[in-house]
Amino acid sequence: MSSLDDGGFLGERMRGLRKRRRMTMAELATAANLSTGYISQLERNLASPSIAALVAIARALQVTVQWFFAGDAAVPEDEKGYVIRRENRLSLHYEGGIVDELLTPKFSMQVEMIHTRMPAGSESAQSYSHAGEEVGFVLEGRVEFWVGERHFLLGPGDSCTYSSHEPHRYRNPGPDPAIIIWAISPPGF
Repeated sequence: MSSLDDGGFLGERMRGLRKRRRMTMAELATAANLSTGYISQLERNLASPSIAALVAIARALQVTVQWFFAGDAAVPEDEKGYVIRRENRLSLHYEGGIVDELLTPKFSMQVEMIHTRMPAGSESAQSYSHAGEEVGFVLEGRVEFWVGERHFLLGPGDSCTYSSHEPHRYRNPGPDPAIIIWAISPPGF
């Protein structure tokens, strides 16, 4: 089976952090409420995590999801912390083909912006929650949002805002890909 993450960055970072925290795979799996086999597949880059799974793993490892964003492009010294060039965006790849790209410098102080590409039919899976507030702006396609018990269908130009403490999830009902821009404050996703 081939690696789902070009370069194996996510799995290596996850395994390295788990070992630095002196946790076994079984301990991480228990803390994240996931199976040991699934953690093993993620660490070997044989599977891509769901968004909810990565949130749970980040909590168990005591980091934010932002810690897992990967990229290797060189950034000119005078642009570090200020400018993110399209070709230098850090990214995360999730199951279902969802890709998040960080639009703000990693560990920005007050706000985190993310560009999400969702293939038709993809979804964030089960609901998840975290600290902060979010705004989602749909650039292309259609996206269904569930926030707590509420359900919304948004199209291009529509936006929604909610407390990230509320369980939330989203799905692209198709037939076209969707692009969403997220603003999350504080950067803790």
